[in-house]
Parts: sequence; structure tokens; C-alpha cells
Amino acid sequence: MFKLTKNKQDALKRLSDENGIIGALAIDQRGSLKKMIASGSKSPVGDEGIVRFKQLVSEELTPYATSILLDPEYGLPAAKVRHPEAGLLVAYEKTGYDATAVGRLPDLLADWSVRRLKEAGADAVKFLLYYDVDEDPKINEYKHVYMERVGSECVAEDIPFFLEIVTYDAKNDDVKSLEYAKVKPHKVIEAMREFSKPQYQVDVLKVEVPVDMNFVEGYTDEEVAYSKEEAAGYFKEQSEATDLPFIFLSAGVSAQLFQETLKFAKASGSTFNGVLCGRATWKNGVAPFAEQGEESGRSWLQDAGRKNIQELNAVLKETARPWFEKIS
Repeated sequence: MFKLTKNKQDALKRLSDENGIIGALAIDQRGSLKKMIASGSKSPVGDEGIVRFKQLVSEELTPYATSILLDPEYGLPAAKVRHPEAGLLVAYEKTGYDATAVGRLPDLLADWSVRRLKEAGADAVKFLLYYDVDEDPKINEYKHVYMERVGSECVAEDIPFFLEIVTYDAKNDDVKSLEYAKVKPHKVIEAMREFSKPQYQVDVLKVEVPVDMNFVEGYTDEEVAYSKEEAAGYFKEQSEATDLPFIFLSAGVSAQLFQETLKFAKASGSTFNGVLCGRATWKNGVAPFAEQGEESGRSWLQDAGRKNIQELNAVLKETARPWFEKIS
């Protein structure tokens, strides 16, 4: 059990449903979204295209989400058109990382502070950290100090700190490989254990599921990395590695596989508290938007996008636990 100030509890209530389940929509992608739109568009896509697509997603899908995650660079116009009952998370990190430097080091948006994000309407601040627990200790110590700074800033402003951890292996770039699938449970669980320590002041962890479902027995026709029993054990171990509320990210898998994963997590004894789901909900709407224009994109979101999020909500009702169970 951990403590939350009243302001932070009130903010989490704005970000979740009445049962304490977070069903948030993520569209804080920047560079990757720009590429997705550009690849389907016949003419060059400027910033306006990204801003507009985020607005469409916000308009059409926030009536079905408890909150939305946006970036301050392209996403604030979308924040203004979200459903009045949807909470707002705002990203604080620069998109991506410097591939020419070792260690996938974190970097803040130079023009923003936690105070400014709060003044822009954020109910919570999100920071994405790339982390390999087995990397050079000097690199990881740099990341530890960095997260302590962000956590302290959030404490000073009395606003929830959502830490998103994306794991990797510094010795193997292929995160979709069988080799990575075998080490993924260790990477994910130990990262959660580290950033659950009180010095980071994290309020909610946004994390990957601890296995690659494409290599779980019964979920794949390919080579298997884990039996169903082993995979279930990792979900249980993940829950036991933290006292903090935690939510799952979709990591770009299909909407259907993500829903199946949540059911598997629940059956395995996971005590996750919701999701922050991005591409699994809206990515197939990018092509009609880019190729045929705004109305086609809107039409896809009103139909398939809405269906994706409503189906996910139904699964969440059956699988996720209230975050307030973990608050003293």
C-alpha cells in the first residue's frame, strides 16, 4: 500500500472510471505517427496533418475512454476537443531517442516543465523511459537520477507521475525475436521492481506485459518461448514486483491480441489497473486519413475505432482491478 495526496487522488479519479479502472487512449506518438501518415499520403504531410489526425481521434474516441494521453508539441489542440469527462495525461519526454548515442538516454522537452504541463491542463504527467536492467551500470545510474528529478518535479506540483517503461536488450536489437522473448520477463519485471522504489516518486507504472504473446503456447504457430503455465507465472510475478498501480501499454499489437492478452493476464492472477492503449485502437485509421482525407479517417474512427475501444472496455470491466485498492 502506498499513500497519495488528495490532489493526486482527485486527478486519478478524473483519469479513470467510477470503479477506479483506467481505460485511457494514447496518441502521444510524434515521429512514428508522422511517418505513418506520410507513407500513405500522396502529397507531403506537414505538422498540420498530425495535429488534425490527433484532433479526430480525440473527438471521436474520447467519449468511450476515461482519459487521453497527448504530447504538448502536436496534441494540445486535440486536448481542447476531447469529451468533457475525459481526463488528460501529457507526455514530458522528447520523442524517440538518439540512435547515435549508447544507452537510449532520456531527454526532456526543452520548452516545458511539469508546472507548465499542469497549467496547460494536464491531470497527470507521463514520461517514457527506455530501460535495460542489464546495461552498463553508469547508463542506468544516469537514468535513475533523471527519473528522481522528474518525480521530484511532480511532487512539487502535486500532480501524478505516470512512468512508462519500454524495455530492450542492449545486446540484441530485435525485440520481436525468440531470443528476446526468452529474456523479456526478466527485463520487464526487474525494471518494474526498480522504479517502484520510493525515491522515484512514481504514482502509476505504464508497462509492457511480461511476455511476448506471439511466443506463448496456444497463441502461436511459431516456435514457443514459454508454456501457458510459465507465461501465467510471469504475469503473477510481475504483479508481485510492485505495490504501485500499474497499467498495460498495447505495444502496437492488434486490438484482438491485446484483448486476449488482458484475459490471459486476469486468469493468471495479474492485478493490473487498466490500460493506456494507443495504436491497437487507432492505427488502421491512419491509412484512410492519409490516402482519402479527413472524412474517410473520421468515418473509420466512428466505425472500427469505436468498435475497438468499446470491445476493449468490455474486456477491461471483466479483467482490471481498481487502482484505489493499492492506496492506503
